Amino acid sequence: MLIKNKIHIGAATLLLAAFTAVSAQGAEHDDHETYRANEFSMDLFGTASIGKYTIDHLSGSRVRHNSTLGAGVGMSYFVNRTLGFGADAYSENKKGALVDNASMNVIMRFPLGDSGFAPNIFGGGGYQFDTAKAWFAQAGAGLEYRFTQNVGIFTDFRFVLPDETKYYGVARLGMRFAF
Repeated sequence: MLIKNKIHIGAATLLLAAFTAVSAQGAEHDDHETYRANEFSMDLFGTASIGKYTIDHLSGSRVRHNSTLGAGVGMSYFVNRTLGFGADAYSENKKGALVDNASMNVIMRFPLGDSGFAPNIFGGGGYQFDTAKAWFAQAGAGLEYRFTQNVGIFTDFRFVLPDETKYYGVARLGMRFAF
């Protein structure tokens, strides 16, 4: 059942990415737009993870008491204004491996005019190094706000579906520097 879910998430993400890439071909955009084609960005972020039980029995108290905090870095490249590819790594365990989790994603962002806001969805996979070694699939959604063309803040939440352990969720909040 878990493998079937991973395949469905991956297929849906790739279809959405292909549709957007094809529909964006030939579109002209101003070089002074907040979100640009051929954009590279670097991220610094904090994380908060919650396990399956907390997700299944969600309450403010459970989230406060059962969250694991961490920090990470990421980068992304956008082929056009909406289609991008990203990679990130983070750590939540100070005693184990330096990197607890590394992943790559296909990202679809949807800039909202000149507002500076851009909701996004993403999906991909990666490897969990600590506490249990496992491959995983993931899917999520987020929101970015750009103060300028090159500096912004973002938040997102992802469901992580490991092949060896129970699923969990990760929330991120961070700064993005676009070039």
